[in-house]
Amino acid sequence: MTPTLVRQHLTHTGEATRVDPCARARDWSEIQERMLVPLYEAVYERLEVGTGTRLLALGCGSGLALLMAASKGAAVTGVDSCSPERLALARERLLPETWGARARVDTRLVDGHPQDAADAETPAYTLVTAFEPIGCLAGDSEGLGGLLAAATPLAERGAPVVLAGWGPPERCATSSVLRVATKLADPLRGTGSWRPALRDDLEEVAQRAGLKPDGSGRVACPFGYADLDSALRGLLSTGLFDAAISATDQAQVDKEVTEALHPYQRRDGTVWMPNVFRYLIARVP
Repeated sequence: MTPTLVRQHLTHTGEATRVDPCARARDWSEIQERMLVPLYEAVYERLEVGTGTRLLALGCGSGLALLMAASKGAAVTGVDSCSPERLALARERLLPETWGARARVDTRLVDGHPQDAADAETPAYTLVTAFEPIGCLAGDSEGLGGLLAAATPLAERGAPVVLAGWGPPERCATSSVLRVATKLADPLRGTGSWRPALRDDLEEVAQRAGLKPDGSGRVACPFGYADLDSALRGLLSTGLFDAAISATDQAQVDKEVTEALHPYQRRDGTVWMPNVFRYLIARVP
């Protein structure tokens, strides 16, 4: 589900573009992940997450959403198979025995797939979340469908499953920056490139997974950065520009993304891009 964060790409000159996977994951956890906090808060408040909630988070990344749920008293399990570097940061946040403190006994992190988070002693989950927004990359919902198919048998009947997606392009200022990825990735014929979010993206994924839609909402999630460098690092950490890097090179992507960010830079140097994200609540049959 989560786009691959880092790869070693061959550029058009034949030279390898090298990206530090640990630095990329750190940029995600320190800069970009917090942009989705309003989404996490809105969902948790609506579903009254707290003591008694058993949460399974698909594509948990570096674990900020899990940490927020755990702080409300939820027992949390995070699963991620796409970025071991992000998952290592989640362990630092949620399993502090790695640096000498005592960990919560009701917190689990799994490097793998949903079925790896189940055993005979694991109670059924009361909530499943897939907070990685879909609807801006061609084919980005396909992997999510497989994850949902594997996860829903682990949840209680009637348990909510939350999917998230980008809002309409006219409500997402970041769309104009993401179009840079499409332009630069054109030699790949659009593979992994940006596309406008469609109104029924989330519903189609839920229906293919056999889930029953049961409500939705929209949340303002502005992207705010201290400066252009932070904005560039944060956006690249999402993996949404990987196809563009593969088609051209890192320097070209850095240059064009920075230029696309200029209209959103304020006089004090900060960068501010209003966005709206949408979430769907579906139910396990």
